[in-house]
Amino acid sequence: MDAKPETIFKYEPFSLRAVQNVKCHSVYFNSPSWFNDPFDCGLKPRIRDPSDVEVDAISAKMLSDATTPDKVRQLLVGLPKSQVKAQLISSAERIIEEQRDDFNNTKGVTCFSQCNDNMLMWSHYGGQHKGFCLEFDTTFEPLTKLRRVNYSADIPVVDITRFMLHDDYEHLIDLFCTKSIDWAYEREWRVLHADKGTVFTYEPNALRAIYFGAKMTKQDIDMICLVLYCQNPDVELFQGERSDSEFRIEFSSLGRASAYKPYAEAKRLGLE
Repeated sequence: MDAKPETIFKYEPFSLRAVQNVKCHSVYFNSPSWFNDPFDCGLKPRIRDPSDVEVDAISAKMLSDATTPDKVRQLLVGLPKSQVKAQLISSAERIIEEQRDDFNNTKGVTCFSQCNDNMLMWSHYGGQHKGFCLEFDTTFEPLTKLRRVNYSADIPVVDITRFMLHDDYEHLIDLFCTKSIDWAYEREWRVLHADKGTVFTYEPNALRAIYFGAKMTKQDIDMICLVLYCQNPDVELFQGERSDSEFRIEFSSLGRASAYKPYAEAKRLGLE
């Protein structure tokens, strides 16, 4: 598995759920059925044609397995090798389809990015620059289970011998972390969960910093900062601004949440 970055970012719009997640130290595992990419977690991979030697090996393994139905045994023994190969490929396609349907119907996914300054990411996932971006320490759960998203111009090819001969299903999981090269700018990492709709509560120290969008209002920033003051006062704050010389977002430090200026007034008024 690829080495994880030390920190990872999650873009959020300014919404009730996003603010609640900050307050409750939580991330949400959404169902893949809500993803905006029709191929994401819905791939129908191509099958590598197994060799005759591999067909023989898979057949021998199935014949030695006491749980193999008698009908399947008869097919393996009675059919020509070319037809056995066709049957194995058909079975592999069915297994992959069942895995894909189960994943989309029952599993949860939460997504992160390796960058915090991508203009398109801010537009698509950061509330059109009116939201914020969270920076997490990847040594905390659930971020220890991050998986890198792979990008490709072609539909991936699956080697059926890996799971039919060696019981290795790991590369089928990789299908749920494979996207078109068109999405490569996202530099995405994701965590998979056994159940969709799950809210995972992380340790407060897992949140290192928050980056405010270049178009986020002062009132919305103050609201987030007030939540942080009560929940995560050591979180670093950064304000995003449009660069004067390049098409990019620059961030300037606002210090820690505990030192953010409006808090002095909130404390004076007894609102902290």
